Amino acid sequence: MSGTLTLNTDPFALAKELSGKHLINGALVAAVSGQTFDVVNPATGQVVAQAAKGDAADVDAAVAAAVAAQKEWKRRPARERGKLVAECGRRLTEHTEELARLVALETGKALRTESRVEAGVLADAFVFYGGLASELKGESVPFNPDMLTVTVREPIGVVGAIIPWNVPLMLMALKIAPALVAGNTVVVKSAEEAPLTVLRVCQILNDVLPPGCFNMLSGFGPDCGAPLVAHKDVGKITFTGSVETGKIVYKTAAERLIPVTLELGGKSPMIVMGDADLDRAVGGAISGMRFTRQGQSCTASSRIYVHADLHDAFVAKLTEKVNALKMGDPLDEATDIGTIISRDQYEKVKGYVEAGIKAGGTANACSALPTDPALAKGLFLQPVIFTDIARDAPPAREEIFGPVCCIFKFTDYEDVITEANNSEYGLAATIWTRDLRTAMNAAQRLEAGFVQVNQNLVVQPNLSYGGIKASGLGKEATLEAMLEHFTEKKTIIINMT
Repeated sequence: MSGTLTLNTDPFALAKELSGKHLINGALVAAVSGQTFDVVNPATGQVVAQAAKGDAADVDAAVAAAVAAQKEWKRRPARERGKLVAECGRRLTEHTEELARLVALETGKALRTESRVEAGVLADAFVFYGGLASELKGESVPFNPDMLTVTVREPIGVVGAIIPWNVPLMLMALKIAPALVAGNTVVVKSAEEAPLTVLRVCQILNDVLPPGCFNMLSGFGPDCGAPLVAHKDVGKITFTGSVETGKIVYKTAAERLIPVTLELGGKSPMIVMGDADLDRAVGGAISGMRFTRQGQSCTASSRIYVHADLHDAFVAKLTEKVNALKMGDPLDEATDIGTIISRDQYEKVKGYVEAGIKAGGTANACSALPTDPALAKGLFLQPVIFTDIARDAPPAREEIFGPVCCIFKFTDYEDVITEANNSEYGLAATIWTRDLRTAMNAAQRLEAGFVQVNQNLVVQPNLSYGGIKASGLGKEATLEAMLEHFTEKKTIIINMT
């Protein structure tokens, strides 16, 4: 536990410092091939660093380091592992501002409204899981009075974690922290759009953990992610990303008969009843749609059903509130909304807006684009609120992962519940009403893994998170998630006769 890292809150300097490296067995190393790829600031279009371009050779090296480290890591008492993971959380807390500024630089997420919050949740998740180490318990089974029958929880081995670019720190923490506490070692592959902050987190953790316990690779899915999923010494895969890639991961894992956790897409419904508090519901739509994150969220409330009694007032007030959000430099404290992550994603979102207009929807573009010439090449995109759009139009049915929501008018409660459930996804849902009976009924009937009433909180440690249907397999963020997804249960019977 050397504590040798110094704070560096200049994200541009830190990006250069981390440029071109993986972290394997406690050390920053270049890719075996020597190849790199650009890391671009989406607010300006400027290249701010290079990232190591990993492939199968790098995966082999990282997994070998994890295998070697796991032999001793699993022998440590669980509470000792927990103390080290909790210490990681405390170190991350010290680096919160540094990490927030770096993730704002590489993802384009606004520092004040998004990146600083995410960096705080990252640290909290490690402290939370560190405190759960004593809960890695088995059971005493009343099988036979002449036999002592117990179960024990044992680590799986090496965990391969593949994370997305939208909230890389928080989603990484929900995978890494429980895996480590449970006695596993980890190899994480970052998203190619956002590798730098993940690498810095790995560097901070390696200042606390034994070498090889936590390794990080950057690279592209086919070159780096696929070899990690297929590696013979990886015993568990946890993945967050698109449905299409999730199916590929699941197929490979199934062929190897290893467990997998998948957190995939969403098209989350938000139902606003006629008796709802209008101001509260509008605020919930702004937070639920993650407008300050440019809608780049699996749980974004992109299908909003508003009772006819409130519909027009709701649309007017939501438009007014989103218009008031300031779009600009993600590193500026005055900025509410940053950028889209990449050029490809920018064009994809614009395509959905065009498709919605072509389908007859009315597109209300909100929030002024920045006028600073330094941001002229940035990937800034106005949030769009669709009204009068067909319920089978592409923006109303498909996950956009951008600042685009569709508002529908309804009058019949049964119809709106049916429509809310009429989706291949089942990640999150909300219901807004003053009536307790309606709230309870909707909470029971909405087909989603994460249902909220009169609020739209983001994922938090100790709240079970995960979807049903095409939104994924398994839950994250709780004690149960650690036990079920990162340990194996062994039954031991001792005959005492």
